[in-house]
Amino acid sequence: MNFSEAKIEIELLLSRVNPAELPRLLDWMRNSDELDDVVLDNRKVILQNISEELRDALPLEAVLPSEARARHQTQQQPRPTLHVDGFLYDEDQVESLCSEGKLSRTYCVSCGSCRTAPLDFISHSFSISELQFLFQNVLPDLSGRMLLDVGSRLGAVLYGGYLYSSAARLVGVEISEEFVKLQNATVEKYGFSDRVQVLHADVCSQEVLLQNTDVLVMNNVFEYFMEPSDQIKAWSFIFHHFRKKGSLLLTVPSLQEALSKLQNAAFCLVTAEPPGWLEEVPLDYDVYLSRDSDPDALRQIHLYRIT
Repeated sequence: MNFSEAKIEIELLLSRVNPAELPRLLDWMRNSDELDDVVLDNRKVILQNISEELRDALPLEAVLPSEARARHQTQQQPRPTLHVDGFLYDEDQVESLCSEGKLSRTYCVSCGSCRTAPLDFISHSFSISELQFLFQNVLPDLSGRMLLDVGSRLGAVLYGGYLYSSAARLVGVEISEEFVKLQNATVEKYGFSDRVQVLHADVCSQEVLLQNTDVLVMNNVFEYFMEPSDQIKAWSFIFHHFRKKGSLLLTVPSLQEALSKLQNAAFCLVTAEPPGWLEEVPLDYDVYLSRDSDPDALRQIHLYRIT
């Protein structure tokens, strides 16, 4: 049964339901765990297996000792903030960690009292549900195209792209040798090497790669890991070399937010607005994915097209 036939069957079934019971049935279809086994996605299972293996190989916060600036930047946020990697820990796993006392959702605003406030969580990786959103609802058919993930870190975008898209080539550029080794081990184990490549490099040394990229992904890539002056140089380099007409730039957060934070940096080479040759592509953030999708996180994803 193909999609069109299945859609007709479902519409026919729903037309037979007592109208008074229809809201209850639809709510069950949207939120019940009972359908999980029916709609089991083997690609999601593979990503979950990779996530579990990487959790065992990394500290709880998934921040390496060599990432001193990232740790410092997290501590300098206006509100107390903790890095919880979205690819490694979904909402249920975070809840389990909190129950075990390994993680907390709150901090004390007055030591010795019961006054507490919620912690802010930040992730430098897309969650599995966000990866599904990217490749199934945001990006077009990637057949014959190349995707470049700047600061590929754990490789989540590369694995998701391999499983959920037909991209001809998926390239990660990562400056941390430790994360490059982790990615390469996963690529080798799961047989992704026919389309996935991980480069141990600074993106500012990859002008030819940028010039040939069809989809560029940048998820919280610079702010926590580079000084403002280095961020400016990196953005300027990317804007200069990533110019192929029709190519797509996917960012978290928006370009406006990322660039506005650099407005007061010395010798600023970029403005607080995207270049005129980039246009933002409207996204539908209300598509139904799964009960573990975070609508607020999805709205941090922005897509731009080179005109």
